[in-house]
Amino acid sequence: MTRLPDGRYVDDEPFDPQASLLELERKDLDAPNWLLVWRKFKTHRLGLISGLFLLVAYFMIPFAGFIAPYGPNQRFSEHLYSPPQSIKLFHEGAFVGPFVYPMTSEANLETFQWEFSPDTSRPLKLKFFCEGTTYKLAGLIESNRHLFCATEEATIFILGSDRLGRDIFSRVSYGAQLSLTVGLIGISVSFVLGIFFGSLAGYLGGKTDWLINRVIEILRSLPELPLWLALSAAVPSNWSPVAVFFVISIILGILDWPGLARSVRAKFLSLREEEYVRAAEMMGASSGRVIRKHLLPNFMSHLIASATLSIPAMILGETALSFLGLGLRAPAVSWGVMLNDAQNLASIEIYPWTAVPMLPIVIVVLAFNFLGDGLRDSLDPYEQ
Repeated sequence: MTRLPDGRYVDDEPFDPQASLLELERKDLDAPNWLLVWRKFKTHRLGLISGLFLLVAYFMIPFAGFIAPYGPNQRFSEHLYSPPQSIKLFHEGAFVGPFVYPMTSEANLETFQWEFSPDTSRPLKLKFFCEGTTYKLAGLIESNRHLFCATEEATIFILGSDRLGRDIFSRVSYGAQLSLTVGLIGISVSFVLGIFFGSLAGYLGGKTDWLINRVIEILRSLPELPLWLALSAAVPSNWSPVAVFFVISIILGILDWPGLARSVRAKFLSLREEEYVRAAEMMGASSGRVIRKHLLPNFMSHLIASATLSIPAMILGETALSFLGLGLRAPAVSWGVMLNDAQNLASIEIYPWTAVPMLPIVIVVLAFNFLGDGLRDSLDPYEQ
C-alpha cells in the first residue's frame, strides 16, 4: 500500500477484474436468499409494477365505502344510464378547484333513449371528507364519511350510472371486496387439499398413491364449466349473499386442487430419494416432520408462484358463475354480478360505459399473471 500526499492509500498490486468478479460472486453466495430473490425480482419490471398495483388494490378493499361517493345500491331515478362525468378544475379560464357541471336528463321519445346535457353555467365544487351513505369500514366500524362527493344539486358519476341509476364507480369499488377476496379464500382451500393429498401420494407411495391418483384423474376428467354450474345450481336460492359467497369460494377451491396435488406429488417423488431426507428418516423423524421440515420448504418457491397464477382463475370462475346468474346474486355486489346486469348487448351498444366492470377484471387478471411470471423467475435466484 502506498500513501498519497492527500492521505489516501493506493494498492500497489495491479487491478485484476477476474478477482473482483469472484469477490462479487462470493458476496452473492453469502447473501440471504430473500435478498437474492428481491434483487432478481426488481429486474422484472412488469412483475414489480403488478405487485405494487395488487398491493394497493388489496389495501384499499377495507376502505371501499370511504372511497366510493355513494352506496352500492343507492339509486338516482332521474339519472338512468347517465354518462361518465369529468372532474374539471377551470371554469371560463378561472381556477375554481375540483368541480362538476350538474346534469339534466330528458327522455327522447323518438330514439327511446335518455339524453343528458351538462349545465356549463353552474360549476358546483366537490366536497371532500363529506357525510353520505352509511357503511362499515373494514366491515366493523360504522361510518358515513366519504373521500369526496357532490353537492345536493349535482351528481358525481365518474364511470357513469347503470340502468337503475346506480353509480358504477361506487359499485366497482364495493365489488372488489368480493371479487378479489374470493380468489384468496378459494386458493386457501385449494392449497390445503392439494398439498395434503399431493404430499401423501408422493411421499408414501403404494396404495395411497394409487388411490389419490385415481381420485385426481376422475376429477380432472369431468368438464369444468358444467361441473361448476351443477354445484352452483345446488346452492339454495334463499341463502344469504355471504353464505353463497363462501360456498362459491369453497367450490372453486375444491375443483382446483387436483392440478396442484399432481405437481406436489411429482416433486415429492424426486425429493424423497435425496440424502438429507434419508438421513432424517434414519434419525427417527416422522413422516409428517419430514414433509413439513424437509420437503415442503424445497418446494415453496413453486407453490408461491402457483398461487399467484391460480388466483386469477378463481376470480374468472366467480365472474363466470355470477354472470350466468348461478354465483353471487343481488343485492350482493361483485364484478360478475355487475356484468350480469349489463349482459344486454343492445344496451351496451347504446351505453358502452355499462360494460366498465369488465376492465378491472382484465387488469387484475393480467397483474396476477405478470406477478406470477416475475416470482417464478425470481424464487430460484441461483438459476440463470
